[in-house]
Amino acid sequence: MDPGYRSPLIDMFRREGNRETRLLAAQGDLGAAAHDQLALLMMLIDDADPDVAMTALSTVQRLPLEPLRAFLARADVPAEIREYFAAMGITPADVAAPDASEPLTGDEDDDDEEDEEQGEAQEGAKAESKLLAGLPIKKKIKLASKGTREQRAQLIRDPNKLVAGAVLSSPKLTDAEVESFAKMANVAEEVLRVIGNNRTWLKNYGVALGLVKNPKTPPAISMQLLQRVNERDMKMLAVDRNVPESLRLAARKYMVKGLK
Repeated sequence: MDPGYRSPLIDMFRREGNRETRLLAAQGDLGAAAHDQLALLMMLIDDADPDVAMTALSTVQRLPLEPLRAFLARADVPAEIREYFAAMGITPADVAAPDASEPLTGDEDDDDEEDEEQGEAQEGAKAESKLLAGLPIKKKIKLASKGTREQRAQLIRDPNKLVAGAVLSSPKLTDAEVESFAKMANVAEEVLRVIGNNRTWLKNYGVALGLVKNPKTPPAISMQLLQRVNERDMKMLAVDRNVPESLRLAARKYMVKGLK
């Protein structure tokens, strides 16, 4: 079922979601924000695995009514989601929910423990790095959406691509952070692909240049963005041995054309 909602987390889930994470999402316990949570549930109702599909349907039927109605009243909720719940007799509330960063369901008992862990993490960057690496996926995804800039910088490098997708879907994410991610050589190629396919982020010249100069960026994206590079940066790319040779040669060709 198409929820009419797209985000980096949703896109990566479609490609990377194994049975364990699909069951976790079907239980409403992946830690994703409300938009992502409901979109995932609607998708999983049609899952080929009957256990996943039945679990997702059961979770949808148990969603708390008033928070759900307040969420449906938000202007940024896709028509497909509203129509799905309208068919169940659930209509938007008169007053919209002001915040959708929390899931509509989840294990609230974890909050105190999570706050304590985050407090301990403030003792140092290394301690926080080890702490984040050891967290279960649902807590990583929750922190990716609601945590600090420093936590997002760590979680964008997480080996689980769903965590990186949650970082890129975070409502707190800034253009400056995306630019820094575009320059990172230790993120998954899929992260750079998602950034390189986002038109809004590419309006930032720093993001586009960061992708072009990043040796891990898929070549098709680097080549496409090369034409946006200014003359000064093009000269630097033409002699930059950290980028693929094909990109250096292409930069030299652009420079020759510019001299004619």
